[in-house]
Amino acid sequence: MITQAYINDILDQQKKFFKTGKTLDLSFRIRQLKRLKCAVIQYEEEIKNALAKDLGRHGAEAYFCDIGTIILEINETIEGLRKWAKPETHFSGLTCFPSIITKVYKMPYGNTLIISPFNFPFTLSLGVLIPAIAGGNTAVIKASSKSSYSTQVLKKVVTAFFPTKYVAVIDGGHDVADMCLEAGFDKIFYTGSPKVGKHVMEMASKNLTPVALELGGENGNWCIVRKDANLRDAARKIAFFKMLNSGQICININQIAVASEVADRFIELLKDEFKRQIGDDALVNSEYPHLISKSAYDKCKSECDLYKDRVIYGGKGDPLSLRFQPTIIYPVKADEPIVNHELFNPLLPIVPFEDNEVDKLLNTIESRHHGLALYIFTENIDWAQKVMTTMQFGGGCINEVCLHMMVKGVPFGGTGHSGMGAYHGKWGFMEFTHPTTVLVGSSRFNLPLREHPYKGIKLGLIRLFEK
Repeated sequence: MITQAYINDILDQQKKFFKTGKTLDLSFRIRQLKRLKCAVIQYEEEIKNALAKDLGRHGAEAYFCDIGTIILEINETIEGLRKWAKPETHFSGLTCFPSIITKVYKMPYGNTLIISPFNFPFTLSLGVLIPAIAGGNTAVIKASSKSSYSTQVLKKVVTAFFPTKYVAVIDGGHDVADMCLEAGFDKIFYTGSPKVGKHVMEMASKNLTPVALELGGENGNWCIVRKDANLRDAARKIAFFKMLNSGQICININQIAVASEVADRFIELLKDEFKRQIGDDALVNSEYPHLISKSAYDKCKSECDLYKDRVIYGGKGDPLSLRFQPTIIYPVKADEPIVNHELFNPLLPIVPFEDNEVDKLLNTIESRHHGLALYIFTENIDWAQKVMTTMQFGGGCINEVCLHMMVKGVPFGGTGHSGMGAYHGKWGFMEFTHPTTVLVGSSRFNLPLREHPYKGIKLGLIRLFEK
């Protein structure tokens, strides 16, 4: 049984280890990143098996979404770390003469807490551990109790390659998470729902602990398909993405807004793509993942039942396997409940709109909480880029889905109800370090301008500097 004393003891061990200064050494950090890479490679099969048991994830998707992603992130971090961590040198300015040199050091926060979710139990734990290590911190990972098989493998991996005083994994539910939040870490990184994100911020505020939040967004992520879009290409990509992890992805498409002029054609193409990719019945296809728990399944089914008169594809599930078919619900109005909250399942409501009234649709989207992602399918790239640079959301794609988070060297993160902070590559390093400014003073050629009394030629020189 996990107790507050147990968590406090781990944190005390990590505080002592951090104070030794070993994590400040860049060579030490790089060695630990290489160890983490070796660990992921060594336990690849166990990771795949755990993901299959928890989520029904196929081995190919396990590698694409978890194992390979982590290895690529480690490689990028090892390659760039020395450059990212190099102190910046700045000219202090004449107002600071003769102390003209200022340094900006990238200092670790110290002891960090990573609270990871069930949907990508390795990517969203070890993937966050990478920048934590790169920044010179220690880390405690509070893993999800929902993905129990993955959590056990995660504990096994970390325990085999890292001492508890440096990196540790803690299992348990919300009560254990609260104990971790009470312990007094120096930095908290949470991935999950906006509701729990607010709770994390509230708990963190007691110790004035800085937080990074990666949230799904309360109103879900929109996908817009205009009448000039390549409908077949859009349907192909959307079908694949919606089935990935059975919709349990924070950047997945929550609802599609389709121009009414092409809605019927698009829907037929989307149905065809679901059938082509997963077969006539997803429930009997071993490649199709399942929902995480019976409660998640029941929630999905209950909401589907509310719209059963508008289910035009799918709509069936298997409570034993926890699989639920990819389900198209059409037509749905933009103000209905199903498009006003994050679904996190394979339900896909489609909202028709008149293409010449797309601005009205955008105003509706903008009036709600910011999503973590936005996807647009259109041949009018200028219009799409204008939308992408005037609306607020985490990140997105034009004529593509999800791949923006795979791009090397760019940040991933949300805004408002979809989160705060960013990570991946250099951005993750910056998230787990504090920029510390240090001016290097001079004891020679000091001018008495900043000393009393302020009068005469001294006052004139001060006014000259002000100008």
